[in-house]
Amino acid sequence: MSRSITLLLKRIFRLKRAHMRKKFNRVLPTNELFTDRWEKANYLDFGEGTSIYDSALVIGNVKVGKNTWIGPFTVLDGSGNLSIGDNCSISAGVQIYSHDSVQWAISGGREKYEHQETIIGNNCYIGPNTIISKGVKIGDGTIIGANSFVNASFEKNSKIAGNPAKQI
Repeated sequence: MSRSITLLLKRIFRLKRAHMRKKFNRVLPTNELFTDRWEKANYLDFGEGTSIYDSALVIGNVKVGKNTWIGPFTVLDGSGNLSIGDNCSISAGVQIYSHDSVQWAISGGREKYEHQETIIGNNCYIGPNTIISKGVKIGDGTIIGANSFVNASFEKNSKIAGNPAKQI
């Protein structure tokens, strides 16, 4: 790359970073400065008003309702179908799965991956670094505490946390 292009890119980066810090008092990874979270959500056919950080990994059939916030460094695995409702907050580092490779691994590759639909209801809060296993169903209005491992389903308006997650 020519020196002039490199200098131009650096200048653009510095301007974008300064703008973000001044407007929102935050400093983001470089890729987040050049992407629009709502545009990415629209590209993925997520609901109106939903945003998803560029650093989020989206695999397979993932459906997300309206006005949901999906934070940075998340994993949304829809290989077995994943549905997330309206008005949810999916915090940074959350991983939601609809498959696992346990039987495949312990069989030396003879067994298939297992897939099961995972469903997150409306108006749910999922705390940072939570992991949700395949086949889990989370009812509307549920709060999941940070760093939880959710391997069972919970009814609406539950407050859960822990490893494995339990009602609190």
